Amino acid sequence: MTRMTLVKARMNRGTGALSVLLAASLALVPSTTARADEIRSQQWALDAMHAREAWRTTKGAGVTVAVLDTGVDDEHPDLAGNVLPTKDMVGFGASRGDETWAVHGTSMAGIIAGHGHGPGRADGVLGIAPEARILPVRVILEEKDPARSKARNTRGNALAEGIRWAADQGADVINLSLGDDSKSAHPEPAEDAAVEYALKKGSVVVASAGNGGEKGDRISYPAAYPGVIAATAVDKYGTRASFSTRRWYATVSAPGDDVVIASPDRRYYEGWGTSAAAAFVSGAVALVRAAHPGLTPAQIKQLLEDTARDAPAGGRSDSYGFGFVDPEAAIKAGGKLEPEGLHPAGYGQKYFGSGPDPDQDGGSAFSWAAPVAGGLGILLLGGAVVLWRGRIRRDHTDHYGV
Repeated sequence: MTRMTLVKARMNRGTGALSVLLAASLALVPSTTARADEIRSQQWALDAMHAREAWRTTKGAGVTVAVLDTGVDDEHPDLAGNVLPTKDMVGFGASRGDETWAVHGTSMAGIIAGHGHGPGRADGVLGIAPEARILPVRVILEEKDPARSKARNTRGNALAEGIRWAADQGADVINLSLGDDSKSAHPEPAEDAAVEYALKKGSVVVASAGNGGEKGDRISYPAAYPGVIAATAVDKYGTRASFSTRRWYATVSAPGDDVVIASPDRRYYEGWGTSAAAAFVSGAVALVRAAHPGLTPAQIKQLLEDTARDAPAGGRSDSYGFGFVDPEAAIKAGGKLEPEGLHPAGYGQKYFGSGPDPDQDGGSAFSWAAPVAGGLGILLLGGAVVLWRGRIRRDHTDHYGV
């Protein structure tokens, strides 16, 4: 099996570059690796996040999560009925049926709001908030899209515009599984202002912390903008993923290695990246928002910090933030809060810490790791592999209205 490096797609943002932190590269293995009905059993992240316990309260009904990405396949059997019409901020590039259309965005949407398919919805992927709605906002193109060069030169403000548009549509959560952690990365005033605008409108903003853990832990934007919930990645053993960036803005950690993802090609992959971690956190926020719709972005961010499991020594670290995200605990604690007036979450506040943690911090394990990892076997690290590449049994697929 081939071990692949992370796939990235970049778009200029003025003088900067926007890099989508793709959760999967494509390394194929024989189709006998797993049958479709075995996909669910490999979603270790659902157990790690105590998803089923949280679902006793809510599965995210009534909440809209804007996925600012490469587009989302609204016809995918695991998402059909949960996806609202796409807003395309790019305006050109690949379209449905093309190999370079909506791959990354569909993967993230599945993590957030996948509902499975087939009899009893036992096949395919389940998201953390399977009854939430996905609002796709296309702000970037896939790496191999022939139109990327044109997008670089003409659509540099797509991300800022997309954030504002999503907030204006009343998005409860804005998922940004993307980021710029290049050497030239720097804050873009238009993006910073767009994030502040979204927070003031009541949208919780979640972003990938960055995949630069083995490349100097460079700062990644939009994760570093004030008020953003920045997600770092851990593996199924609860250990910081080696690629996960360690910086002061880390809020919470979430699954980001050997994560099962869906694709428009109707295959399922194992992928890795803080993109996936951000999607899991966005799903967790959707559950909290569904249970407590009156809470502000600032309150929800604080809830995630206060209720995170397995907090690092001292209460916080640049590797894990305040610990592993726990939607069930956040939902329970949220019931004790009084809704506050809307205000930007975190603006004017200082960041935590001054730099990456000591190396030994990355080696700690979470309490859930042993029971969750048991029986899963050794999974390929550092890339993505096809778990199942048969065709979906469309005669058993039904729509899932929310």
